Amino acid sequence: MPVVFSALWLGILTSISPCPLATNIVAVSFISRGMANPWKVFFSSLFYTFGRSLAYMGIAVVIISSLFSLPSLSHFLEKYINVALGPLLILTGMVLLNLLTLPGHGITFQDRIGRRFQTTGPWGALLLGSLFALSFCPVSAALFFGSLIPVAFAQKSAITLPAIYGIGTGLPVFAFSVFIAIGTKNMAAAYNKIGAFESWARRVTGILFIGVGVYYCLIYIFEFS
Repeated sequence: MPVVFSALWLGILTSISPCPLATNIVAVSFISRGMANPWKVFFSSLFYTFGRSLAYMGIAVVIISSLFSLPSLSHFLEKYINVALGPLLILTGMVLLNLLTLPGHGITFQDRIGRRFQTTGPWGALLLGSLFALSFCPVSAALFFGSLIPVAFAQKSAITLPAIYGIGTGLPVFAFSVFIAIGTKNMAAAYNKIGAFESWARRVTGILFIGVGVYYCLIYIFEFS
């Protein structure tokens, strides 16, 4: 159960990071455009989140099944996955604390894709979510490939944990779709509050990741008891 909550938290942290959050808001704007019925906006956000989960599950299944299909590699990784987790968690924590910078990009790609699906309804939102999930930003790439995939491999969970992670990444779409449904005018204030929370949550999580990574290194690499 703690692993499930960890996957959900990684997804939420991904979703409220600046680039993914901007992507999700772009998605909401395109999903809601031209929809007079708030329930259509809500259901489209559900399909969008489901699309993200499908994409993450697909990536995880391909990676993890490929690793398990090679017996020697699978045995090696199962034996040394805890050894690898330490450095991976430290590197991910450094990314979250802005101590390590990865190459990134803006949201122009998402903007171009979003325009193609702005009036396609729930099924278009499903495809939109899948496409946006495949466009990794530095933080989302670090959290997904550096943290979620190793944990999913160790837990032999190529579907459940990535699906929960995907649900976490789509939660802002739910939140903003609710704002749209009730006609609130405080979306900008909500966006600013999410941004402030993200800054705090990212730093705390980064420190925890580095702490746990150091612990794993001490136990599994240097064999301190």
